Amino acid sequence: MTGVMWPLLRAWPRRLGSFWRVQAAPRCAPPPARLAFTTDRQSSGENEKTVQKFCKLSVDIRKIRRLKGWVLQVEEAYVEEVASVLCGLGANVAQVARILERCPEAVLCSPAAVATQRDLWQLVCGSEHELLRLVEQFPEAFFSVQDQQNLRLNIQLFQELGLRKVVISRFLTTACGIFHHPVEKNRQMIGVLQESYLNRGGSEANMKVWLLKLLSQNPFILFSSPVAVRETLECIQEQGFTNSEILQLLSKLKGFLFHLCPRGIQSSISFLKNAFECTDHDLKQLILKCPALLYYSVPVLEERIQGLVKEGISIAQLRETPMVLELTPQIVQYRIRKLNSLGYRIKDGHLAGLNGTKKEFEANFGKIQAKRERPLFNPVAPLNVEE
Repeated sequence: MTGVMWPLLRAWPRRLGSFWRVQAAPRCAPPPARLAFTTDRQSSGENEKTVQKFCKLSVDIRKIRRLKGWVLQVEEAYVEEVASVLCGLGANVAQVARILERCPEAVLCSPAAVATQRDLWQLVCGSEHELLRLVEQFPEAFFSVQDQQNLRLNIQLFQELGLRKVVISRFLTTACGIFHHPVEKNRQMIGVLQESYLNRGGSEANMKVWLLKLLSQNPFILFSSPVAVRETLECIQEQGFTNSEILQLLSKLKGFLFHLCPRGIQSSISFLKNAFECTDHDLKQLILKCPALLYYSVPVLEERIQGLVKEGISIAQLRETPMVLELTPQIVQYRIRKLNSLGYRIKDGHLAGLNGTKKEFEANFGKIQAKRERPLFNPVAPLNVEE
């Protein structure tokens, strides 16, 4: 594409016409004062054409110079072409500027690569509007245009597995690294997961649901190696866990168990056994009750146990409610102070009131508060007086 940007912007889709009618400023022309201001203090090594094209799109050059000034020094850039692709998705001037300010290296991608990326992402996006929303939120992921053949094949693989489009699109934005893998590597890892499930008593009928749920919750599991997966499972089995219990741990930990090494698992189990002063059988029951105990490192567990003990909580209470160790010391202290304000003493009772997510805790706190403020009697209730 050649020439200045104004003919390009005037050719935007008609559906944006209503947008422009409500704007006070001209279609996309930035104020002359801003254009003059943003081009001052230009570095000698900058590509003047690139700078001018950015300014015509109302892109804040000062921000690019401060964060990614090297982009402005590249000899060949495709500012107008990239803007045209974004316009084709329905982007307005402000959206184009925001995307390029956040990811100016986008203009270094060839027009053909950007167009291919758009087509590939549209395979899992329901509409251009949805695609534009993802590009605006995750421009770095969208303009990572290397390995496009791997991207295409991996999208097909996930679709064949039965993953929903919304899940695959989430992979594209939050776990884009898995699409750079050769498709055979991902296929091999998926095969290992299926094999592990079946070898531990899982049924063929339930395997697909189990696998899709595991991948949806933790796509990073595909970064693991088959050898590491097998070693981790063998280590857990050596600790006395049955096949069904291992599957239970995998499901509850969302596959993060595979991010642990056997040595770390053994260290955590040894520490927990001493800290809780319990037998191997009792410790196994605690871990099944709270699988996250395996996930946290020994220093983290030690810090949290010590913090709870300082607050007057006993080891016996921790054995009853080990899930409280999923909370950081700061969260524990905050919740204890709130409960103490109502006269509720954690160290004298059960830790259930301290446990749970923020939403669950606030709901439980509200119930305790309402109970404390409830009047001793209902003045309008009839008295039960014997004749």
